[in-house]
Amino acid sequence: MTNFDGILARMQQKKSQSQAPKVAEATLSLDAIKQRDQDTRPLNPGHVESLAESIAVLGLIEPLVTDSQGRLLAGGHRLAAIALLKEKDPDAFMERFLNAQIPVRMLPFDAEEDPDLALQVEVAENEKRRDYTPAEVKAVADRLRAAGYSDLKGRPRKGDKPMMPALQLIIGKSLRTVQRYLSEDEEQESKSMTDVVLLQQILTKLQKWQRIHKPTTEAEQALAKLFPKVEKAISHVLEQEK
Repeated sequence: MTNFDGILARMQQKKSQSQAPKVAEATLSLDAIKQRDQDTRPLNPGHVESLAESIAVLGLIEPLVTDSQGRLLAGGHRLAAIALLKEKDPDAFMERFLNAQIPVRMLPFDAEEDPDLALQVEVAENEKRRDYTPAEVKAVADRLRAAGYSDLKGRPRKGDKPMMPALQLIIGKSLRTVQRYLSEDEEQESKSMTDVVLLQQILTKLQKWQRIHKPTTEAEQALAKLFPKVEKAISHVLEQEK
C-alpha cells in the first residue's frame, strides 16, 4: 500500500463509510485556490520561474492537490509558477488553462478540521514522483526543442535555454538519470533499426534462394511450399516498421 492509499484508508476509517472516499478530478480558478498557512517546503524563486517556463511549453503535467474547500495541500511551486505565468505571459496562461481553470485533485476532507491528515497528504504528494519511460522523456525533450530549448554543453550564455535542466525539473530526476533515459531510448531505436535491416536481409536472401535454387530434398520442398506465407509475413512486418 502506497502512502497515498494509506491516507485514503484512514479517511475511510474516520468516516465509517461502506465505500472508499473518492478523489475528485476538478478545476478551480486561480483565485479560488487558497494558500495554506504553513508549508513544509519554502518556495525557491528559481524553481518557480523554471516551472513557469515549462508549463508555458508543456502545460501542467501534474494537477494541484486541494482539500474539499479548495485549500492547497500539495503543489506550492506549481501554484506559484501558474500565477507567475499569468502575470508575465497572459496569452500562454489562457492557452494552457481553458477558461482560466486550474486542474486539481480534490480530497474529501477539510484541512482545518484535520491538519495532521493535511500534513500527511503534503508529504506523500511531495515525495511521489511519476516514473517516466525513456520514450516519454524523449517526447518531452522534443517539445522543449521545438520551443527553443537546446542541448547546450558547457556554461550557457545569456538568453540561452538549456534543455537538460528543464528536463530534470519536469521529470524530477538527476541529470545522470535523464541522460540514461535518453540514451536508453536511442539504444532502443537503434535496436529496432537493426532488426528491420536483418529482416530485410533475410527476405532478400530467401527471395534469391527461391529464384535460383531448385528444391531437391523433402525439407527444401517443404520450405519452398511455405515460402509465400513467410514472404508475406516478413513483408507485413517491414511495412509496419516504415
